[in-house]
Parts: sequence; C-alpha cells; structure tokens
Amino acid sequence: MLPLGFRDADPNRAVLGVERSASGRAWRDRLDAVAAAKAAAMVQRHDLPDVVARVMAARGVEVDEALAFLDPTLKRLMPDPSGLRDMDAAARRLADAVARRERVTLFGDYDVDGATSSALMARLLRQLGLEPTIYIPDRLTEGYGPNVEAIRQLAKAGTELLVLLDCGISSFEPLAEAAKLGLHAVVLDHHQVGVDLPRAQALVNPNRQDDLSGQGHLAAVGVTFLAAVALVRELRRRGWFRGGREPDLMELLDLVALGTVADVVPLKGLNRAFVVKGLMIARARRNAGLAALAKVARLSGPVSPYHLGFLIGPRINAGGRIGDAGLGSRLLASDDPVEAERIAIELDRLNKERQTLEAVMLEEADSQVFAMNPMPEVLVTASESWHPGVVGLIAARLKEKYRRPAFAIAFDKGMGPGFTGAGSGRSIGGVDLGAAVRAAVDAGLLVKGGGHAMAAGLTIEPARVEALRAFLEERLAAAVKQRRLDDKVSIDGVITVTGATTALVEQLEKAGPFGSGHPEPTFALPMARIAYADEVGQGHVRVGLGAVGDSNLLKAIAFRAASEPIGRAIFENRGRSLHIVGQLGLDHYQGDARVQLRITDVAIPQKPGLP
Repeated sequence: MLPLGFRDADPNRAVLGVERSASGRAWRDRLDAVAAAKAAAMVQRHDLPDVVARVMAARGVEVDEALAFLDPTLKRLMPDPSGLRDMDAAARRLADAVARRERVTLFGDYDVDGATSSALMARLLRQLGLEPTIYIPDRLTEGYGPNVEAIRQLAKAGTELLVLLDCGISSFEPLAEAAKLGLHAVVLDHHQVGVDLPRAQALVNPNRQDDLSGQGHLAAVGVTFLAAVALVRELRRRGWFRGGREPDLMELLDLVALGTVADVVPLKGLNRAFVVKGLMIARARRNAGLAALAKVARLSGPVSPYHLGFLIGPRINAGGRIGDAGLGSRLLASDDPVEAERIAIELDRLNKERQTLEAVMLEEADSQVFAMNPMPEVLVTASESWHPGVVGLIAARLKEKYRRPAFAIAFDKGMGPGFTGAGSGRSIGGVDLGAAVRAAVDAGLLVKGGGHAMAAGLTIEPARVEALRAFLEERLAAAVKQRRLDDKVSIDGVITVTGATTALVEQLEKAGPFGSGHPEPTFALPMARIAYADEVGQGHVRVGLGAVGDSNLLKAIAFRAASEPIGRAIFENRGRSLHIVGQLGLDHYQGDARVQLRITDVAIPQKPGLP
C-alpha cells in the first residue's frame, strides 16, 4: 500500500485543500499522471521504494535511466576534455609550463567557485613540481576579474603564465595588456559570453558560442577539473610520468563538489557525479582547509550538499565580501593544519561580521519596501550606509521574502564627486533580470551592468535610481505579476509526523544529491500538532511536532521566519494543529542521527485543531 498522499496524482488538485497558505501560495502535487505512471513502472521494473521512484519521476528521470541515475559514475559521465573548444591548447600550454618550471599565477574570482578552482589547480601544479601563486582581486577596489593594473604588477613580478579561473572570458583590455607585456594567458571560465572573444593562448569555456561540448552546465571548478585531466593526459603522452607516480585527481573531487554546489549550477549529468563522488572524498576530511572549516562551523555527521552550500560556502565567501578575498583559496590549497585552522577561524569571524552587517542592512531595506505604497513588482533599494560586498545577499533576502525581483545598491560618498553605487539584483523564475539590466545600460540609465536571468550586477549614479525603478517596472511588471500568480508549493507526498523516519530519509538520499535543477523533496504533514515553538538564533523558529509530552517529537525549524507570516502562524497555534510543508533531513547532533524537518510553509486547516 502506498503511503498517505502517494496516489491519485493530480497537479491541479490542492494538496490538503490548501489554496492559500501562510506564504500566500497554493499547495500542488508535483507529479502529474504521466510522472505517476513512470514512478509505478520504476517500482515494478527496478524494485525501487515508492518514495524514491516518485521523487525521480517528478524530476524527469525516465524509467530506463533509473538505475544509472542512482549510480552517477564519472567513468560513464566524464566527457573527453578535448571536446571543449581550446582545451587541447590549454593542456599543451600548461604542460609546457610544467616542463619549463615557469612562474605561474592563478588569477581567480573571489567567490567559492573561483576559490575552489584556484585551489584545485594550485594543488595539481604543486604535485607536478611548480610553486604557483594565487591572486584573488579585491571585490571593492578591483572588482570582478582581471584588471590592467593587476596584469602589469604580475608581469613585473615575473609571471610567465597567467591562468584565469572563473573569470577572463570577457576581459578584452586586461588580456590585450598581458599580450603586450609578453605574458601568456589561459582562461578556464564558464560564464555566458558573446561572439567576440579576447585573445589568449587558450579560452576554455563550454558556454562559448562555438563550443559544441554540451557541458555548459558546469561550474568553473568543473571546467578546471576537466583541464586537470587534460593536463595529466598531455604530460603522460610526453612521457613525463615514466617511472614516477601520476597525481590522483580523484582526491581533488571534494573541491569540485564544493564549488559545484556553492555556485548553484544544475545538479544533472556530470555535475551530479562530481558531487556524489566529491562528497565521499569530503567525508574523509583529507583537505586540511575543508576539515578546519567543518570544525569551526561545528559540522556534525557526514558532509552533505546542505553543509557545503549553507555552512562551508558562506564562510569562504565572507573573505571576498568583507575581508581578504584570497583567504578562501589559500585555505583550500593549504596542507598545513595550523595555517588552515588560523584561516578558518578568521573566515568564521568574518562570516559572523557579515551576518551582523546583513541583519542591519536587511532591516533598512525592509523599511524601504514597507514605505513603497503600492509595492512595485520590482524592488529597488539603496543606501549610503550599506557595505557593497553584502548587497547581493540583501537582494536575495528581499526576493525570497516578497517573491519578486529585487535590487540592493550601496552608494559610497567617500569616492568624492560623481560617486556611483554598486548594486546587485536577484530574480524569480521566468523573469530575465540580466536582459533588463543590459537594456538599462543601452538606455543610458547605468554606468555599466550585466548578468544572467537570475542574477545581475550594476553600477549607477544616484540621480538615476528613480529612472531605473520606472524602467524596470515598465519592462518587467507584467511578467512578475504572472509568475507570482502562478507561484505554488510543489509537494512530493503527504506523510504523518510518525512517518518522518530515518529510514524514509535514507531512502530519499538514494535519489540525491539535491540542489539546483534537482530540488529537494518536499512533503506535507497534515494536522501536525505544535507541541512547542520558540525563537532561536537570528529569527529562526524552533518547533516540536507531535503530542505534548511525547518523547519522540519531530524536531523542526523554520529559518528566518520569526517575524514572518509563517512564524506568526506557528506561534499563534501553539498547542493546536497546522498543515505543515517542509524538507526532511538528518541531524547528527552528538553522534545520534535524528530526523529534522525544515519548515518552508504552513497553513491553517479548514477545521483547525482544538486546544
């Protein structure tokens, strides 16, 4: 017999009758009739648990692909690196650098993808006998990617080969300067790019318009790993390892998993394999930097995608946002436990400082939104007191809370006359923010700007903010309204509080890892009694679900919900019952694995539970 709610799939049916929850959304079955039929076929043909089959079918896995999907091996999914445009040229130039013992500088981006890419290449080149230098630009004073002055300084310091990681594909002037100074450059990037490209010894990017590899979903660290495979293969062809030991590239997959998860690229195909195998390496904690970060983050239990994305990643990013941008890459490249512990403690301190800044900035941004009457479909907030390294987080929080595209802009009067603001935007599905920002540049409203559908950055003069608001509203309002009308909570099944067991979570993990493009399973718990509810941390709501006094209460938490409709509904219904939606996970506190529910929505039953 199927568990409660695992039958009669109907995407138009309101799950538990909820047409409007506390968050203002309808609850709908994720499976349609076709997907439900596929799930049934998976159960019959492959003897899979019902819940695993449903989760896979709802995410587009075909019946014939089911067993291969559950075991995403690198052997089966790894492409020939030579399939990427310019990869062979990159491998040859890197191999020449190894053979000639050249001075190599790794120029990376200041986010997790850039840090992991830089650390991966640094570790490999060290194994091959080089001592590469890592250079990460300062977010505030240098901005994203290479700049002409940095290129000049690196050339003056004796750099012979410049490897640009997670950046460089659009760096025309800096790469032209490098060529002028006789500095060779290899680019390993993944960002969207137009037809025109800068000049370099090799420009590897699966999102080049002339690249036919089909690997455009890779993060930069995935591209870097393929480059590592190509380099080792080229050195093997040259007889470099004759009588010696080749580097074990599999040991670098923990970095690939971290960068892939943190950069929120789709967890499909090769990316899934990278994360699955990388987690195995990460759980052994052989990388001194990752081990030190896990310790300061008080990470318990096996390393999971959640840990990488929400505990490890933010701490690495904190250096690039408000501190030394190179801390993360140096940490991940280090083999010295003492140095790793020192850097990890500093990143943890910076992360706490970032959290404090974020809380203050978010309060001001919320006040600005509250004063907008009526609330526009696209939110544009700005302040002269904000830290430019945190505006992206503020935009993301506003987008999550108000379910509409949002921008946060930090102005710095200290820059003197003609000062500008640095802004960051985040969008909702179906609303292309990058295209809107590029159009605003063309309209003369921005000094510069760009991005992709879900995120964008811009530089703007203070006098242009109101005009930008009007421009974005006119261009995007209709699409935003429609997307919000269509917004719903997609539910994979309905379970009881007592049905949320460790066995169920372990079955679900077989269909993972979950992340971008492969969303975590979401379940509805009908008439769940709120045994207790209190506020913890920075506005989180800790909840116990089940009968009052029951020692087997299901522990749950709603992040950043205390002052939101979800949190208020929970507090107001202590001792009563609510319909609750969330994702299940295992809490390994003090060595014991217990199920925990991350609450993402609640609804008051049509017949509320009695006190």
